[in-house]
Amino acid sequence: MLTLLEKILLTLLLLLSCGVAFVVVRRLVKIITSGRGKPDWSLVKKRLPGVLWKKWILLEPTWKMRLWTGVLHALVAWAFIFYLPVNVFNLIKAYDADFYIPGRMGDVYRLFVDLASLGVLLGICGLAIRRFVLKPANLAVHEPVLIHAKARSGIQRDSAMVMGLVTLHIVAHSLQQAADFARRYIAAAASQNTLLIPDLWQPLSSILAGIYLNLPLLRDNITVFEHAFFWLSMTAMLVFIPYFLYSKHVHLITAPLHYLLKPERLYTGELAKIDLDDETNSLLGAACLKDLGWHQLMDAYACVMCFRCQEVCPAYATGKALSPAALEINKRYFFNEQGADFANGKIPDKKLVDFLLTPEAVWACTACGACEEVCPVGNEPMHDILEIRRSLALVEDRYSPALRQVYRNLERTFNPWGMPAGERLSWAKGLDVPTIEKKPHPELLWWVGCAAAYDPRAQKAARAFARILNASQIDYAVLGNREQCTGDLARRSGREDIFFQLTQSNMALLNEVNPQRIVTTCPHCLQTLQNDYRDYGGNFQVIHHTRLINELLADGRLPLNPAVSDVPDKIAYHDPCYLSRFNGLVREPRQVLSHLGKEVAELPRHGAQSFCCGAGGAQAWKEEEQGRERIGSARMHEAQQAGMQTLTVACPFCLSMLSDASNELKNNITLRDIAELVDAQVGEK
Repeated sequence: MLTLLEKILLTLLLLLSCGVAFVVVRRLVKIITSGRGKPDWSLVKKRLPGVLWKKWILLEPTWKMRLWTGVLHALVAWAFIFYLPVNVFNLIKAYDADFYIPGRMGDVYRLFVDLASLGVLLGICGLAIRRFVLKPANLAVHEPVLIHAKARSGIQRDSAMVMGLVTLHIVAHSLQQAADFARRYIAAAASQNTLLIPDLWQPLSSILAGIYLNLPLLRDNITVFEHAFFWLSMTAMLVFIPYFLYSKHVHLITAPLHYLLKPERLYTGELAKIDLDDETNSLLGAACLKDLGWHQLMDAYACVMCFRCQEVCPAYATGKALSPAALEINKRYFFNEQGADFANGKIPDKKLVDFLLTPEAVWACTACGACEEVCPVGNEPMHDILEIRRSLALVEDRYSPALRQVYRNLERTFNPWGMPAGERLSWAKGLDVPTIEKKPHPELLWWVGCAAAYDPRAQKAARAFARILNASQIDYAVLGNREQCTGDLARRSGREDIFFQLTQSNMALLNEVNPQRIVTTCPHCLQTLQNDYRDYGGNFQVIHHTRLINELLADGRLPLNPAVSDVPDKIAYHDPCYLSRFNGLVREPRQVLSHLGKEVAELPRHGAQSFCCGAGGAQAWKEEEQGRERIGSARMHEAQQAGMQTLTVACPFCLSMLSDASNELKNNITLRDIAELVDAQVGEK
């Protein structure tokens, strides 16, 4: 197809483009591998089929929200994948003019080329209108958030640049294919062969070819136009190759690699264990880039900059200074500026709180995991934030004065309220609640938790659950005065040392008691006992009270009295983050309500996509960072707008935070723990 001079020029340009791309890739690899640890390549074999099919082909993670945007993105992504062989074949044809894929296989290939071209143009146009015309607010960052100065315009510039290059490449390639079709048609007509127009196997190319054939100027210079559009198409591709590696669109390569290689999590929300017994261990959280793992650095290159994580973040939604997206974006733009230092082995020791996110943003995180659940490329910004918290708390001693008192309470009285251990069972006065001393080998150990023991509102829910257990005649006991805080709030606010002390004490006690099953009314206790304690050898079967109640109702062990006037027939259920998102318990609470004959009214955000109450990550023990409103208030506004009158929860902290918000807003929404609803219908009332 090309002349000898053109072939030489194309070869030189290919070498230049690939050479520049190689330099960029080498720098990228050096930056990522400068992080702590090394990838476990043995994971690739196990993950490859799922990653290729679910993540790369089906684009499964992108369908969780923004359906129509996902469709437009899919058209572009699928076309990108398909155009890899298209461009290879086009290059072969450039060097060998006679190259042609014959037969039905060739027909199918050319059909897909035309369909992919139409699809990508439709997708690009839709995305361009959305980004540059409609300008949705969820693609911007509000003012309190720290974001790199170049990012505000750079993200838009990258999108425009890539959209322009892709559009130019596809349009030019389509016009080149049409010129090729027209040239073959002219040759076929000259030899009295038949070449149908339009060709159903090349609908776009043959229609465009008709334009060439019907205009004498184009028809007579068909070879010139074929060459011209080839060079336009190829130039766009050769510029795109090194540029997209520098832009956010490198996620097309890094995202699949990220899914293939990122460390395995034994459970959702698993945090790195700090060996506090090792006196040589100098790594206590993350203060600088050198403290982050390689996969945390790769997060920046996998990031799509789609702002989905920001959209579901309760802190950002209520006007606070935290944006999980900005964290990854700042990381990426810092690498773009400091890449040469990384390439030379010089890792900048700049503090993360000086350029990634502010201390206010670090402490605004509720550790709800929504950002990680929704991320289409599997990034983990929450883990970065909690590692930074560890450094601030353990090394720099920088945290809220309110937390300082809570830590003192945990160390002295083993509960955040600072209440005496002797009062831990005061909530059960007047109820028959057996302790482990009376029943040393119960069928079920109830881990009451600090909130149920000391918080007045949670105590009511605990008493209701005690009556349920007694009505079911299940063999259970509580630890009573021997129970201590699990350490959840200490761990997720950075004080791994306090968490470690509580863990050792609780593990020794639980190993001594050796319960068959443990039940808890608190999802945070569930997460800590069942999951976090695994890091220290714990292997306990822990269930949430909604699951146990569901079992008891299903087995007919709880006699129900439906004639209860104060429980409405339609009830909204709020999913606690640590129950639904972290532990996958979505169905059981709803089944309990169904057993009660209640219709479950869903809030706009529910299940694994539930909105946080604002208590997690130790937020319940400190003042919320400055913002537009409280997180609990935002959730109650949502319930109010949905017309809810009764809202049930399955977490003592959700109960407390949302009750406070309801009282503050005076919205007359009744808050009840799910155990209270069941208790209201159990037995004779």
